[in-house]
Amino acid sequence: MKKTLLIISSDHTGHGHKSITESLCERVKSHNEVNIHVVDGFLLGKQLLLKIGKSYGPITRNSEHLWKMIWKLSALKPSVVDNFIETLIRDNFLKLLSEIKPDMILSVHPNFNGSILNILEKQNINIPFITLIADLVNIYPLWADKRANYIISPTFEAQNKCIEFGIPVEKIKVSGFPVRSRFFLKNFNQRKFSKEEQSLNCLIMSGGEGVGNMKKIAENLLDHFDCTVKLVAGKNEKLKTKLERSLKTQYGNRVEIYGFTQNIQDLMLTSDIAFTRGSPNVMFEAIASNTPLIITGALPGQEEDNPAFAENFGLGVVCKNPKEIKQTITKLLENDGEKLNKIINCQRNFINANAAEDILQFILKVGEPYYEEAQVNLS
Repeated sequence: MKKTLLIISSDHTGHGHKSITESLCERVKSHNEVNIHVVDGFLLGKQLLLKIGKSYGPITRNSEHLWKMIWKLSALKPSVVDNFIETLIRDNFLKLLSEIKPDMILSVHPNFNGSILNILEKQNINIPFITLIADLVNIYPLWADKRANYIISPTFEAQNKCIEFGIPVEKIKVSGFPVRSRFFLKNFNQRKFSKEEQSLNCLIMSGGEGVGNMKKIAENLLDHFDCTVKLVAGKNEKLKTKLERSLKTQYGNRVEIYGFTQNIQDLMLTSDIAFTRGSPNVMFEAIASNTPLIITGALPGQEEDNPAFAENFGLGVVCKNPKEIKQTITKLLENDGEKLNKIINCQRNFINANAAEDILQFILKVGEPYYEEAQVNLS
């Protein structure tokens, strides 16, 4: 009899939670003994909760200061957030449990950890609950609820924050960051940059929501280097239109501009450098594709220390001022791209290509005793 894993994710607060979920779902093909049921946690709430989830994009695109204030306020009183969301999702969540009868629950969004654990506790429902943290260094207290059976952390830095929040170390599993398989090179040792063999292929991204000073970055590249530039504006249609009007007219075929795209892995795999903000998901997809990173900024709150994280492990460099792009690229290209190739090698040594599989195996192992107990009770 198959086991059922319920994953609480989100389609509206950036693209990272959805990408993490997809990386786990694709591994199920090799596990005949498990079904995965995915639900958007914001859809479990009333219309108010869905509006809150959908507000993430406009807020992060248009007002980073407002987002920083929201992040800090919600971190001060996590129990208030938990109780509020619990009230909104309780009825639909209990209905969902009765319909799919999950053997395990995995949350990949901080808003649905304490809220769901509140419901399970009050209803005396004993289902293993596991949290998978989607951030790297700066994490919400909402990620760290002692009642969870386990918390899966992508980094030791996030593990340390969990310990600061009072989570016993034996409840934390460090796994690496799960990335969808299509981002990995088939021949992992294939990539190497040689300045003499090619012009520079640059990719400029800013996460699924499309924020950041992409135009100035592109202009500095195109004005000073033999290069082509691809820009991904994400869901930000106004930004896409603005970039098309300003850059295509001036630079013609040297520029390609995309909106939200499903084949971002192809753009990464054919680029020599990826410019991006410190979004964990985008950063790790670039690392998986072995594309050197230039971090151009980060959302306040959960992304603040991600640029330093990338530099500390040699995964890329930080360049927050577009005026410094020329100097940064020049240094990377010196000695036939010596520093670029060093980043490429660091990325290969750092990434855990099996993180998604390791996480799924761990979840199944955690759920095994509960599943066996349920089978005994049924018989």
